[in-house]
Amino acid sequence: MIDLSVLDLVPVREGGSVGEALSEAALLAAAAEKAGYKRFWVAEHHAMEGIAGGATAVTLAHIGHATTAIRIGAGGIMLPNHNPFVIAEQFGTLDALFPGRVDLGLGRAPGADLRIAQALRRDLARVSEYFPQDVVELRALITGEPELAIRATPGFGAAIEFWMLGSSLFGAQLAAALGMPYAFASHFAPDHLDQALRVYRERFQPSRWLEQPRVMAAMNVICAETDAEAVLLASSMDQSFVALRSGNPGKLRPPVPGYRESLSPSLLAMLEHVRQASAIGAPSSVREAIARFVERTGADEIIVSGATFDPAARRHSLELTVEVLS
Repeated sequence: MIDLSVLDLVPVREGGSVGEALSEAALLAAAAEKAGYKRFWVAEHHAMEGIAGGATAVTLAHIGHATTAIRIGAGGIMLPNHNPFVIAEQFGTLDALFPGRVDLGLGRAPGADLRIAQALRRDLARVSEYFPQDVVELRALITGEPELAIRATPGFGAAIEFWMLGSSLFGAQLAAALGMPYAFASHFAPDHLDQALRVYRERFQPSRWLEQPRVMAAMNVICAETDAEAVLLASSMDQSFVALRSGNPGKLRPPVPGYRESLSPSLLAMLEHVRQASAIGAPSSVREAIARFVERTGADEIIVSGATFDPAARRHSLELTVEVLS
């Protein structure tokens, strides 16, 4: 069976709180571990009332204490928002708490607008230009290669697995040049998927951390007992994406029967386009969709994203997905 991992945005439901979202994330991670998933990643977002994982390293410490073996990590840390030295200390601390379990996925997109950039005291246009150098510096702070004049403590010598994230050719080229595993955000940005994976594999340069290219691709996966139930559950996720693209993001909303049929043709086309990498349905439907996607991409690992208003439904979705693929 292909390796499976989980990407969680730590969604805050309508009528719910950040504390509840964090508690549910811990329960989801424990369920993923029990079901046999390889990793549990949390993504960095800021100033979004429907996402509770903005303090990503702190959230991962919470997840780590709720689990015992599953790898935990950032999918990802948006490095233009941060000082590499501080990230080295944060993830070095996580490795000290959860030895050999920590992943650090790095992204170039700031995931923030001008207001957030000002709040973070960052000139995002400028620091994004230095992303490749910052990646090299951060990895050096952890690994000692190349040796720097200063060592992060905690951080230096930590057994952290680095990943490059991307949704375009830039990340693919950088991951290949640095000999890093590459994770593509096809769950919301599928346009450059095939070309990016081809470029990454063709240009990959082995490193002491990775001898062969390794690809992780993201999918939206909601598995339920029937196709109709899965489509209904996924309508909460669909509503969130439409609201985000319409400039009105908010908390995760309850499912709406026939939601997609209620959309205008332009909104429906947009939603179906960005959700190409999806497996929404009964177990047999999910198995077939994932199999087609793996055949298309040649991915070594699939990371499943998706949110349901009822947290128990997502835990059940994870369990069913493993069952049908095994």
